[in-house]
Amino acid sequence: QVQLVESGGGLVQPGGSLRLSCAASGSFFSINTMGWYRQAPGKQRDLVAIITSGGITVYADSVKGRFTISRVNAKNTVYLQMNSLKPEDTAVYYCKLRNNWTDYWGQGTQVTVSS
Repeated sequence: QVQLVESGGGLVQPGGSLRLSCAASGSFFSINTMGWYRQAPGKQRDLVAIITSGGITVYADSVKGRFTISRVNAKNTVYLQMNSLKPEDTAVYYCKLRNNWTDYWGQGTQVTVSS
């Protein structure tokens, strides 16, 4: 079984920064994709950014230039550095690992951007 544990959410003022972390444990292939999604109240869960084990990244247009996704394969950990945060970034952020066409999700971490 695969477990994902997220950390790093919280309350931040507009223009501020946060760094999310997600550590994966369990049994999965070393070749996989990890990423971050977010869900605001009353809205669907949307892609924020993903990164393959080879380092290929994809970002949502709304976060390009402000967020950076990275990973340390040896630690099975993915990070999301979020800069220039806006109130519309407020959401629960979920980590996902795709392994052999199966998706595993973390429990989510709340990010609130407010003055």
